[in-house]
Amino acid sequence: MDSVFVQGGRYAGRLDRDRESELEFSSFGMTLPVTFSGETLELRGWLRTDGVTGFAGLWLRQDGRSGSVQFDNMQSRNLRGSTEWTEYRISLPLDGRARTVVLGAILVGEGTAWVDDLELLVDGIPASDAPPFVAVLSAVDLDDEFDDGSRVEARDLTPTQVENLTLLGRIWGFVKYHHPRITGGTVNWDYELFRILPSLLDARDRMSARVTLEEWLGDLGDPDSCGRCAVLPADSHLSPDIDWIGDRGLLGDEVSGRLELIYNRRPANLEHYYVSHEPGVGNPLFLNEATYRDRPLPDAGFRLLALYRYWNIIEYWFPYRDVIGENWIDVLFDFVPRVMAASTVDEYRLTLTELITRINDTHANLRADSNPQPPRGSAELPVVLRFVEDEAVVTGFSHPVRGPATGLRIGDVIGAIDGRSVDSLVTAWRPFYPASNQAARLRNIALNLTRGEPGEIEITGTRLDGPFSLSAERVSSVEVDLRAGLTHDLPGETFQLLSDEVAYLKLSSVVAADVANYVNAAADADVLVVDIRNYPSAFMVFALGGRLITEPTEFARFTIGDASNPGAFSWTFPLTIAPLQPNFSGAVVILVDETSLSQAEYTAMALRAAPNAIVVGSTTAGADGNVSGIPLPGGITTLISGIGVFYPDGTPTQRIGIVPDLEVSPTIAGIREGRDEVLEAGVSYVLGREFRLPDR
Repeated sequence: MDSVFVQGGRYAGRLDRDRESELEFSSFGMTLPVTFSGETLELRGWLRTDGVTGFAGLWLRQDGRSGSVQFDNMQSRNLRGSTEWTEYRISLPLDGRARTVVLGAILVGEGTAWVDDLELLVDGIPASDAPPFVAVLSAVDLDDEFDDGSRVEARDLTPTQVENLTLLGRIWGFVKYHHPRITGGTVNWDYELFRILPSLLDARDRMSARVTLEEWLGDLGDPDSCGRCAVLPADSHLSPDIDWIGDRGLLGDEVSGRLELIYNRRPANLEHYYVSHEPGVGNPLFLNEATYRDRPLPDAGFRLLALYRYWNIIEYWFPYRDVIGENWIDVLFDFVPRVMAASTVDEYRLTLTELITRINDTHANLRADSNPQPPRGSAELPVVLRFVEDEAVVTGFSHPVRGPATGLRIGDVIGAIDGRSVDSLVTAWRPFYPASNQAARLRNIALNLTRGEPGEIEITGTRLDGPFSLSAERVSSVEVDLRAGLTHDLPGETFQLLSDEVAYLKLSSVVAADVANYVNAAADADVLVVDIRNYPSAFMVFALGGRLITEPTEFARFTIGDASNPGAFSWTFPLTIAPLQPNFSGAVVILVDETSLSQAEYTAMALRAAPNAIVVGSTTAGADGNVSGIPLPGGITTLISGIGVFYPDGTPTQRIGIVPDLEVSPTIAGIREGRDEVLEAGVSYVLGREFRLPDR
């Protein structure tokens, strides 16, 4: 609190950065239950700033069962520097799914921010005066038996208990997505897990566990006849793995028979309480999965719930289940004892990170208020690293002064940090970096490689004139440009003429409304280079893709989950790009590399459909498709690629990425010379002679 700088009353709130914090921001907030109704929720407040390097703002969030459903923190308003008291407002639609509202102020980077006179309004009137909200509680909401904990205590598991818990997790997930009592939202399936866990943990052997499972499923009851029953499409791209429910040696006659009955009586129009699909897209939504965010370290029962929930979402709703690269049931078996043994917040989150890594999806990651992913620390060297020729190479600086002051040079190869070789660090950290392929994993490790506590570290490596060793000082992460190294495109304007023959367009700063102008400006060039070694700032698939073709052209095909057949994924019709004017008729060179992720890869797929286009570069991130968020106990969220993305002929992209027509990777020598070897190679190929970028 501050009594010197105030807007109204005696005190104002003040935010200062804690340099020792691993977080990149400081904030405060308060949580209110949604007891009001209306159309629009508005937060008003006054802010004052002094020397803010990142941004300051009010923030307003609405939370439902599965986490955030509406959010704004004023980041887009770019409030930084030093400003006098000014009133700001945030407005969000009042979301019917919201159960709590969280509001406050945030400071990112260095400096100080003050906040005063916060006011929450609904449709322009104080929230306290708004019409009351009357919640319609479902049977799931009304079951509060385990709100204070699962009552399952951590223990060392015997091999028999691990086998029984693995089987329970598989059955629990199957019933969750197939039995109409669960899909209809009449049973809190999370809490039902806690009701059976004690008996199953006490089971002495497989036969005792079977009896427990028989009684449990018997109490749930058999589903009614389905009338019009679901049928598995014959042409599904991916069929569910349900053969195991008929394994009587594993399950016994009673359990197996009940599971088969549940499966055979699933209706054709099966509706799900725990999962729905995004209209018009098809990726799964898990809006009714509770986050239990009030338990940073969930107890043993809730930790098992996290494992079971995640494992079964992958089993039934992940379109790339078939290319995970290992037997998914083995992963469940491996992690049962590990989540049971996770006794601290960091152990729990690291264990989940390892689990998430096993699906090999670059979209996957762990999001929480703190992430124990190694290396930990609030500081880093102010340099940009990239793996080139399998070496960690300095390719730039993330601070214009403090970067060069480290003594490191562009093109230096980092061999070891504080005596630990880079190779050993990559090996040790690999399990904690989710990625579809090694190129994407190394990209992410490079961004964090020098992170740690503030102070000097020892660096050894090689440079053009031989081995070197030096001490360099880590600086606070809030002082560096965290965007440095995220793109590998050319500096300067979005559109450039590199020569009379070569036009250049980078998508990291492209503006959709200007696409026609870009194409007109390139009209006299023989080659248009489209640089997607970045994440596009605007959706360019049709706006640009249509200006590179002269007739309707198919470029992609999707697979989406089937609500009546959990675990099945069906083909959609191919997507087509329609031609647009103005049109570019010359050669098109599309540049990609490990920074090309998701929408970047999808854009490359579309543009390469042009008859005169080639893709040049190296392995992309290998994660395409609209993402779906998965809430997990402990206030954790992770992501998956939610739809399958393929070329029209069925050629896959997941994990493989966008395979270049001309494979070119940068070299250490090229980095030292300041060359863009990928761009030069692509243009040289289409021109039929050597092309070099002019000196810049």
